[in-house]
Amino acid sequence: MPKLIMKPQLLSRRQFVKRSATAATAAMAFPFVARRNVLGANDRLNIAGIGVGGKGASDVANVDDQNIYALCDVDEVNGAGTFKKYPQARQFKDFRLMLEKEGGNIDAVTVSTPDHMHAPAALMAMKMGKHVYCQKPLTHTVSEARQMAEVARQHKVATQMGNQGHCSPDTRRLVELIQAGVLGKVGEIHVWTDRPGNWWPQGIERPKQTPPVPPTLDRDLWLGVAPWLPYHPAYVPFKWRGFWDFGTGALGDMACHCMDLAFFSLRLGAPASVEARSSGVNDETAPNWSIITYEFPAEGTRPAAKLTWYDGGKKPAAALVNGRELSSNGIILIGDKDTLHVPNYWGTGSFLSGAKTEDFKSIPETLPKPPGFERNHHAEWVNACKGGPKALSNFDYAGSLTEAVLLGNVALRAGKKILWDAKKLKITNAPEANQYLRTEYRKGWRV
Repeated sequence: MPKLIMKPQLLSRRQFVKRSATAATAAMAFPFVARRNVLGANDRLNIAGIGVGGKGASDVANVDDQNIYALCDVDEVNGAGTFKKYPQARQFKDFRLMLEKEGGNIDAVTVSTPDHMHAPAALMAMKMGKHVYCQKPLTHTVSEARQMAEVARQHKVATQMGNQGHCSPDTRRLVELIQAGVLGKVGEIHVWTDRPGNWWPQGIERPKQTPPVPPTLDRDLWLGVAPWLPYHPAYVPFKWRGFWDFGTGALGDMACHCMDLAFFSLRLGAPASVEARSSGVNDETAPNWSIITYEFPAEGTRPAAKLTWYDGGKKPAAALVNGRELSSNGIILIGDKDTLHVPNYWGTGSFLSGAKTEDFKSIPETLPKPPGFERNHHAEWVNACKGGPKALSNFDYAGSLTEAVLLGNVALRAGKKILWDAKKLKITNAPEANQYLRTEYRKGWRV
């Protein structure tokens, strides 16, 4: 088939909005089954990429041993490199039109948009029976994370969140050691990142200037479910992370990486409470720095645990690791037998006792440890799409992790300690804070 380039601007605005809304509503309300035949290990998936510039380019590249069937990006410049690399792929600006027109031929999608569009794209695809790889954080809000996990289970699709360190052989070996008890009972965890810093601004108001929209950008589609507002390069194409309307700040960017070892190894699940301190929160952007304390209840043989998150240049006390210099990102897990310090998003780490991972050869390896883990994080998902074992950062795991991560932002915005009832998806002590668990979508969009 020839390459199909969808250009919504060729329709009148009224025609386009009506057609897009109708397509999205129909697809979500009456999902159809397409290309759900069981694929063998040597069969190739037809994969569509939603958001294919920046991180999206590498997400597509990491699955291009399959058939890159369709590509979608709202910005012709941002997506240009990927469009050029896969000239055979059908090209779109609107993922709803892509799924409407080509859904019968698509097996799976990658979603690498700004945070606020993760759930709308992924939920529509899953309701149509498509397997989904979605970048971290899994969603923009806590309630969306719960919904993503539920829909993935309901439609029996293969899923994976893009926290590639979850597939790191070092991470998986540390998980085995921690679960075997080399640290003893872990009751204290410290996690930190250097974001936002020089990566993007926070603690600022929304810009008041209204420069012209670049002709290559569809502003309406970029905004998607977010409130309507004028274009400004302060958030398009990259610095959106700090704005509440589009991003989830330093927590959303880095906690699904840096907290992963603790959640993976200790099976932390939902916190009982979250409390935050910061440089100050406004209605537009996340703060310049924050320190957030999560309290996790005891479960089974695991004791209660306190996890403290630091960002914007704040760090735990170096005394926790006997005065060792702390890098820009990392995690410390403190047990009653030993302390583990991993001075990065993931990696080998070091034990305060001086022990080495190779000292524990008697502890069996139970988790797969593929080399080249970033590509294999995607390969684990591709294998699951073809009927193999579930990817380990599937939406059941990733949804729970994302819920906990984003509760930190809820505590920041609430300005007080929040008590969390995970079963009811509700803050019990501060009803006014429940507004931050979800967001109202712009008219014409729904999930």
